[in-house]
Parts: sequence; C-alpha cells; structure tokens
Amino acid sequence: MENNENVQSMNFFDHIKELRSKLLYSIIFFIFSFIVCFYFSKDIFVFLAKPLTDILGEGNGLIYTALQEAFLTNVKVAFFTAAFVSFPFFSYQIWTFIAPGLVAKEKSISLPTLIAIPFLFILGASCVYYLISPIAWKFFLSFQSSQSDVINITLQAKMNEYLSLMMTFIFAFGLAFQLPVILLLCIKFGILTVEQLVNFRKYAIVISFVFAAIITPPDPFSQLSLALPIILLYELSILISKFLNKRKSNKEDA
Repeated sequence: MENNENVQSMNFFDHIKELRSKLLYSIIFFIFSFIVCFYFSKDIFVFLAKPLTDILGEGNGLIYTALQEAFLTNVKVAFFTAAFVSFPFFSYQIWTFIAPGLVAKEKSISLPTLIAIPFLFILGASCVYYLISPIAWKFFLSFQSSQSDVINITLQAKMNEYLSLMMTFIFAFGLAFQLPVILLLCIKFGILTVEQLVNFRKYAIVISFVFAAIITPPDPFSQLSLALPIILLYELSILISKFLNKRKSNKEDA
C-alpha cells in the first residue's frame, strides 16, 4: 500500500513539475515576444492607426497630451501584440500537457478546437480592421463641421484613446467569433441540442445586442456592427450542427 501511494504521489508531483515547466516556457516566450514587439511597437501602432490616418489624409494624425502617454501607448501595443503572438505557443504547451491523458475521441475534438480558436480570433480581428473600422471611423468623422459652419469642430485624436478603442473592437470581435466553437463543443458533448439552439434563437438575438452594448462604445453603429455578426455566427453554428448530425446519422445507418 505504501509503495502504491508513493507511486501515485510521485506521478502527481511529476505532473505538477511538468505543468510548471510548460507555464515557464510560455512566460519566457511571452517576455521574448514582448521585447521584440516593443522594438517594433511604433510600426505596429502605425499599422493599427492606418484605417484612421488613411481617412484623415496627409498632415493629420494622432496626438498625445501627457509626457508619458506615447511611451505607455507603445508598451500597451507591445503587450497586446505579444499576447496575440504568444497564444498559439501557449495553446500548444497546454495541448502537449493534456494530450497524453486523452482518449482518441477526445483528441479528435480538442486538437481542431485549439486550431480553430486562434483562426477565428484572427478572422474577427481582420473583420474589424478591414471592414468595420473604416466604416465606423467615417461615421464618427461625419460629425465634424467645417469653418463655414457656426463652430469649427475638428478631431484631435489621442494615441491612447484610439488604441483603447481599436483594441476594444478587436477583442470584442475576436471573442464573438469564438461562438461557433463554444456551441459546437456543447452539442458534441451533449450539453445542448440543435433543437435547443433553434428554440433559443430569439433570446440569443437579445443577448447579442446586450453583449454588444456592454463591450462596444455607446453608439448604435458600434453595437449593430458587433451584434449582427454574432447573430450570423449563431445561425452558422445551427447549420453546421445540423450538417454534422445528418452526417453522423448517415454513418450510423450505413
């Protein structure tokens, strides 16, 4: 009995040591990524600001009003970019830790999920950068008034505020685009059924608008730009679930 307890105890502590090493590798990779990203932080910020600066035109740009604001903005850019770059490496470390304890069926579900999460996040971020933000910035800038009006209203955008707004959009859409993965996993493990998703549709539409109202800035355009993709992703999840269930039933019949 004592030998068995010692073996189990050693196995437990071996797993703890392995988990600690995985986390240590992830932290080291994040720190290295942060240093590299901070070196290129100005170029990254220029890339993030391009949807706005292209609309403003030459001679117009972003400003900062506090002495440390430009530096702290570059730190935030490096932190967000390093987190984005490090996530696939961190996911791989977690996968190598849990994979030996999974059966074949669980592996067939877990590995595609780990691949789909960063892919969908990039898809959501790309949707913000190339589609949503140019339209949103033009909408916001339409409230400027020229000198011919009674009051001259001109945008003087701050670096820090623009970065916060842009990252809010990116992370909101990145999280929203994870909806198909979450719903498909719930259906795969029997937590939900396709019929329940269909019946819950009207509530899902309301929740989408509530989520968009909480995450995005308090204006109708931002809320609609996030709520509508969530609703479309919800409908896409239903269609994919129906397709997978039909294929499964066909295999069982065969």
